[in-house]
Amino acid sequence: MAAKSTSKKAKNPPKPVKDRAVDAALALAGHMGWDMVTMTDIADKAQASLAELCDIFDEKGDILAAYGKRVDKKILETFAEPDPSMSERDRLFDILMERFDVLNEDRDAVVSILKSFTVDPKQAVISLPHLARSMAWMLEAAGIDAVGIKGAIRVAGLTGIYLNVLREWVKDDTQDMAKTMAALDRSLDRAQKCAETFGL
Repeated sequence: MAAKSTSKKAKNPPKPVKDRAVDAALALAGHMGWDMVTMTDIADKAQASLAELCDIFDEKGDILAAYGKRVDKKILETFAEPDPSMSERDRLFDILMERFDVLNEDRDAVVSILKSFTVDPKQAVISLPHLARSMAWMLEAAGIDAVGIKGAIRVAGLTGIYLNVLREWVKDDTQDMAKTMAALDRSLDRAQKCAETFGL
């Protein structure tokens, strides 16, 4: 009997504290508003100690960065190799729409977090480098270089596109995200024309 119990535990190990903290933060953000959530709240919800969280995160914003990396990983697992039959523009469209699909899984929490940025703009500024790194990964997944001066311009441009469409996603009440898709389509078309004009 003891052997069976040990076997079951081995098959279902507990999540690492980092993952539990991200899950807890999202649940709390969706329920009470991100600006009201404290690290103590997150520790209690994650069944962890403040000392354990302190060992992993410097501040609450680091949990958002960890969530962003989780989203990046899901996208990169889905788009492991660029599809050569598609244009770069169409690959980017699919990748970014998949990203919004992933965000939809935690929609209440993400919307709460975005709204909190209007109360604490500093957090939005702190998050920008993390977002830019995410957009660099998205470009790589689409088979588009994100290195050098041209790469930096592309990353900055895609970050701007993403933020613009993100505002539409927050307001999008359609089941198929039609408004988000339309906004992304328009933004990518404008970006493509600009890139062709300036040789990017």
